Amino acid sequence: MSKVIVGEDELLESALRRFKRKVSGAGIFSDMKKHRHFETPAQKRKRKEIARHRERRRLRNRRRRND
Repeated sequence: MSKVIVGEDELLESALRRFKRKVSGAGIFSDMKKHRHFETPAQKRKRKEIARHRERRRLRNRRRRND
């Protein structure tokens, strides 16, 4: 659970910005989106396959830049 303590002279907008940053850094938004709808096993496999493909491509590009 993310908590933000609001200071005495702090504006609500700045506290809200800090809260949003903390929540997004903790990965709560992505987790909410992932669990928003039921995902069939086939959809889960496809999502993981796409993530693996992205990761491989990212590593390959990183190796090319370092050579």
